[in-house]
Order: sequence, then structure tokens, then C-alpha cells
Amino acid sequence: MNVDLPRRLVAETLGTALLLAVVVGSGIMGERLAGGNDAIALLGNTIATGTALVVLILVFGPLSGAHFNPAVTLAFRLRRELTSGDAAGYVLAQLAGGILGVMAAHAMFGEPLLVEGVKARAGAGQWLGEFVATFALLAAILGCLRTRPEAVPYAVGLIITAGYWFTSSTSFANPAVTVARSFTDTFAGIAPAHAPAFIAAQLFGALAATLLFRWLERPATACAEPSAGEREGPAPRRIKPSAGEREGPAPRRIEPSAGEREGPAPRRIEPSAGEREGPAPSMREPAAGQDAP
Repeated sequence: MNVDLPRRLVAETLGTALLLAVVVGSGIMGERLAGGNDAIALLGNTIATGTALVVLILVFGPLSGAHFNPAVTLAFRLRRELTSGDAAGYVLAQLAGGILGVMAAHAMFGEPLLVEGVKARAGAGQWLGEFVATFALLAAILGCLRTRPEAVPYAVGLIITAGYWFTSSTSFANPAVTVARSFTDTFAGIAPAHAPAFIAAQLFGALAATLLFRWLERPATACAEPSAGEREGPAPRRIKPSAGEREGPAPRRIEPSAGEREGPAPRRIEPSAGEREGPAPSMREPAAGQDAP
């Protein structure tokens, strides 16, 4: 689908806003219903975010690519699939959409529209968690795009769902999400002072994944197209026949058997009875003068 830049930017703004409304809203709902059990609150937050991501990417993917994430936009800029101007527009749209989404979630649950986050999220372990989470997210996207592009929405939703539980930072993996979550003091929030380190780790993770997959894909994409002669294979080698081969093989001499050398035995013809007795004597009458002596 050929979509112009203004409509793509609207799609990125709206998609990121809906994503943050889900992240923050499900966090508020989970915390209120869990009765102080953070595991239950996190589970509700996880399920809502992972499933919503699948739907949002399916809806907005054909329009803008459904980045919703400056780290993803950076990766596509490095792959030269976006111009610098388009990438900058995407990032601004994502940041604006994220803040709008937080405001929408706060409005739904009767919270002040924007509040400074107070939740501490700092330390090398959490920074490493953000690096790993963002690396895994980009690996899912780039790996699926090469072989199974239709699977990208599901891969993204599943890796973020897993990241909520296997990373120490609960897998923000998104600079726009990090900035927006610094404006909420609810379950999903982060203190603004801790956001820059998260964002740096996310960008490093995205850069590492992009460079690694560029190297991994190089043999498949840089393979030279064979020439016509190479596709058909080398011409068969012509071997010049020797003088004897040009004249053909000598005729095979067949030796006659003993009987054939002597020739066939003569055919014996049996004489008839008359021929065996000889010719009958001639009975001539003597002339008159021959009677007298």
C-alpha cells in the first residue's frame, strides 16, 4: 500500500497512543484489582500489552509499518528503508502519541492527566535488562521480516509478553514508551531521572541487533547473480579422434571352420537302372551283300 508521509505519521501517533493507553491503563486496573499482589498486577499488565500489540501491528502495519518505537525506527533508518526526514517525523509522532496515550489512560481512571513518575528503576541489572529486551525485540522483527513477514505481529506480541517476565526491567524496550511512562506515578511508571539510562540501553540494544542481522543476512543478500554461461555450465570438451578412430574400426575377420575351408561335399547322384546296365546294343540287320562271305 502506497501511503503518503502525513497519513503514516498519523498512524504512528494513533498506534503509539493506543499502546500507551493499554500499558498504563492495564497497570492501573491490575494494581487496583490485585489487592497488593504485584505478581497478579504484572500478569494483567502483561496479557493486555502483548495481545494489544498484535492487534495494533495488524491494523497499522500496512499504513506506517507500525513501529510505535524510536528504536525500531532507528533500525529501519540504518537499513536505509527510511529517509532521515521520515525517521525524524516518525520519532516525533511516537513521542507525542505516547504522551497522549498516558493522558487517555489517566482520564479513564480518574487520575491527573500528567503526573511525574516516582517509581525507581535504576541499576546495572535493569539497564542490562533493557538492552536484552530491545535486542530480542529487534531480533524478532528483523528475523521474521526476512523469512516470515506475516508472523511479525505475533512475534512482537510474544517477545514483549515474555520480556515482562524474564527481564529485570519488565521490558520497556521502547524509548517513546519510556518517556511517556515517566509522566505517570502508577504501576507502569518510571522516575524521570532514571529514564535516560533506560533509553540509552534500548538504543544500544537496537543498534547491536541491527548490525548483527545485517552480518547474518549478508551471504543471502550479497550473493552474485551467475552469468548466463555459468548458469548453463561449461561447454563440453571436444576430443579430437585419432587417425584410426576417424577411419573407423577395422572389419572383424571371421575364420572359416574346417568344413567351410574344404567347401561343401559334392552331391552324389545315383544312376537310374538303365544307366547302371549301360546302353542297349544296336540290332541292325546286315545288308544283302553282307550275308554272304
